[in-house]
Amino acid sequence: MLFAHDTEVALTDAAALVNTALEDPDPLQTRASYLEFVRGREWSGSISGNPAEREAVMALRPTFRDLWSRDEAGVVERVNLLLRQESALPQLVKHGDWDWHLHATPDDSPLASRWSVETAMALVDLVRAGELRRLRRCAAPDCDGVLVDLSRNRSKRYCEMGCGNRLNVAAYRARRTSRGTVSPKGNLQP
Repeated sequence: MLFAHDTEVALTDAAALVNTALEDPDPLQTRASYLEFVRGREWSGSISGNPAEREAVMALRPTFRDLWSRDEAGVVERVNLLLRQESALPQLVKHGDWDWHLHATPDDSPLASRWSVETAMALVDLVRAGELRRLRRCAAPDCDGVLVDLSRNRSKRYCEMGCGNRLNVAAYRARRTSRGTVSPKGNLQP
């Protein structure tokens, strides 16, 4: 682990939220798929799934995507704005399977507020560690997804939407095709 668990989770959750805008259908559009997505994120506090909550969470996507495009000064400016807007007050908490970590909003705050502040707090850690380069865009030429590279050697190149696997399969098929012909059934013939 390079960063505290809550930092890593907040960053990967922010990237996952940004990338939902690229999915078809959008998993945040229906209450059922929204709840499935959000409940898979380990959020504490209330989650209603009502239209207002979904709209507020969806409205975070462009704000978070923008963080992947900014330089350090721009990220700091945006982080400070997010923390001010939500009147963040960091406190140590322990709940569920999580050991001590920071929350900066009450559990009864709207989910979008909690998500915004948790992302901002995680970015504080990246800025302080000089590790903003871990926020990346997917290397797939046809993808606009974002990712957080939490690997020790900073080698992660693809988002979590299957781009790495898709490109590896395409490269494998191209190599097979260049070595021989492919039969109508897709089998390689010498």
